[in-house]
Amino acid sequence: MATMTKTEQTRKAADKNAKQAVEFAPDVSGEVRDPLNELMSQAQAAYSSYLQAQKKVAAAYQHAQSEAEKVFKETEEQAADACARAIEEASQALAKAEHEAEETYRKAKTEAEQVYHERVSEALRMRKETVEKAWQATKGSSERMWTVFQGGIEG
Repeated sequence: MATMTKTEQTRKAADKNAKQAVEFAPDVSGEVRDPLNELMSQAQAAYSSYLQAQKKVAAAYQHAQSEAEKVFKETEEQAADACARAIEEASQALAKAEHEAEETYRKAKTEAEQVYHERVSEALRMRKETVEKAWQATKGSSERMWTVFQGGIEG
C-alpha cells in the first residue's frame, strides 16, 4: 500500500523531526554554560531593568508635571483673588476719596459763601457809614454856608 493518509504522513514527519532533534540537541546537562546565552540573559535583564526604570522616570515626570500644574493653578487662583481684593480696595478708596473731596468742597463753598456775605455786609455797612458821614459833613457845611449867607458869623 503505497498510499498513506494525511494523518499518517503527518505522524511520520513528526516522528522523524523528533528523532533528528534528539540526535542534534546539545548536551545541556551538567555545568557547561554557553557564554553567548549568558550574555543574552544579562542583556535581556538589563533591558528589562532599563524599561522598568524608564517607566518609573515617566511616572515620576508625570507626577511632577501634575504637581507643577496644581501649584500653578493654586498660584493663579491666589493671584486672581489678590487682584480682585486689590481692585475692590482701590474702588473703596476711590469712593471714600470722592466723598471726602465732595465734603471738603461743600465745606469750602459754605465758608466762601459765608466770607462773601460777611464782606458784602461789611462793604454795605462801610458805605452806609461813609454816606452818613458825608451827608453829615455836607449838611453841616450847608448849614454854615446858609448861616454865612444870612449874615451870621460862626465862631
